[in-house]
Amino acid sequence: MPAEPRLPRLAVLIDADNASAKIVDGLFEEIAKIGEASVRRIYGDFASARSKAWIDVLAKHAIIPQQQFAYTTGKNASDITLVIDAMDLLHSGRFDGFCLVSSDSDFTRLASRIREQGVDVFGFGEQKTPESFRQACRRFIYTENLLPTTAPQSDDDGGGLKSLQPPSAATPIIKKVLAQMESEDGWVTLGAVGTQLANLASDFDPRTYGFRKLSDLIRKTGAFELDQLDGKPLRIRLKSQSRKTAS
Repeated sequence: MPAEPRLPRLAVLIDADNASAKIVDGLFEEIAKIGEASVRRIYGDFASARSKAWIDVLAKHAIIPQQQFAYTTGKNASDITLVIDAMDLLHSGRFDGFCLVSSDSDFTRLASRIREQGVDVFGFGEQKTPESFRQACRRFIYTENLLPTTAPQSDDDGGGLKSLQPPSAATPIIKKVLAQMESEDGWVTLGAVGTQLANLASDFDPRTYGFRKLSDLIRKTGAFELDQLDGKPLRIRLKSQSRKTAS
């Protein structure tokens, strides 16, 4: 009997000083969509009040704490240790990807260096994360989208999530992708659009605009037409008036 294909092996490295313990359940649910979290390490001074919230969730998710005492004010030993460990793991050749959990731009060069080696980097951080770090990752997921919802919301409009930005804010980048994927009749498959969106903007995520599905977000913007014939893949194009204006 042939063996089942193994999921991508991932190293998850968490900066406790720049990540909230509230995201931990959503974080590992998201990582499970990407691959297997083979290494799970967190870096910080767990004797400080800032990192104590993590102590209660370490055992639940089998996260190994890497204690770093703050011997000198202004020096972040945790960041240095995380980078050293990341390079050791990278050169072991055992991993298909790295998950860097931090909103700190100091990890931009680390992400770039890992990708230079041909290994994927998935970043997780808050919306305030500098663009340099976000774009250095293959994908960047906002941790605000991983927080548990406090109350169920209505799914009548296809949403049901707390939005970080209005749906209309997604319209320009979707239009840009469609312009790059010109076709004779203007129709492009939604799957191809989703792939190109991820390539163009590593942090693009329908959840940022309050929707789980890209198709629901696109419908909500009101700027595009969606079409599906005879069970074929869903297609998208600019609305007729917009195409006339563009031409």
